[in-house]
Amino acid sequence: MGLNKNKIFGYAALVLMVLGSTLILLGVFLYKQYTIGFTVMGLGFNAVAWAFNALRGRI
Repeated sequence: MGLNKNKIFGYAALVLMVLGSTLILLGVFLYKQYTIGFTVMGLGFNAVAWAFNALRGRI
């Protein structure tokens, strides 16, 4: 049971989505003075995760 390209892209997308959501939640709840920066960075992580998920079956 090895990892093929689709599983690697799936796991990478999952990790990036979790990191992006964590950054957004940290900015909203913990660091209120830096909310904009944390939110923009979290949205960037979520965008890359979305692109990885879109590439999963095509490469």
